[in-house]
Amino acid sequence: MSDNRLIGNQLKIMLSGLSKHGVQHISEMENDLLQTNVLLEEAIGKLVASFMAIHGALSVQRELIEGLASGRVPNPETVAGIVTISEDVERHITDAITSMQVQDMTRQLVERTLKRVAGLRGIMASLGSCGVGLPSNPGVGEIVAVLRSINKQLALQNDELNQMLWKTVRQKHMDSGDIELF
Repeated sequence: MSDNRLIGNQLKIMLSGLSKHGVQHISEMENDLLQTNVLLEEAIGKLVASFMAIHGALSVQRELIEGLASGRVPNPETVAGIVTISEDVERHITDAITSMQVQDMTRQLVERTLKRVAGLRGIMASLGSCGVGLPSNPGVGEIVAVLRSINKQLALQNDELNQMLWKTVRQKHMDSGDIELF
């Protein structure tokens, strides 16, 4: 094989691998960010609904209590209504608290994305340092050796990053079951 072909082949392998791994990691980051956005939108919607329901229930309860305070004799329906409203408020507060757990899920997604960004930064930084040992007027053999070394290093770093971040987020929505992320 000619010298130019050897260099060209190693360069092609390096650029192809770098592109493939970079696109893979960027796609994973995009997916994590989109999932974070879905979780945030869903949680905020549920929080608003819970607080509006609490407000509505407390307004009805206040009317009932004001009626009692004005001297109206409580009938069984009024007492049952107050109890039901209290139970509704408790349920809505529980729903609101559950929705606030989104902070933990989104924190984990953001941390994972930041780790992936740091890993990609490390991969890119290693490319800059790979040519340091190369003489100013390298021969074909030296260039091929450096390119092979770069290819091996890129593959190892990509594998390490994938292993560190292998587990995907299972929870896609607030109501999709137990929270099991990483």
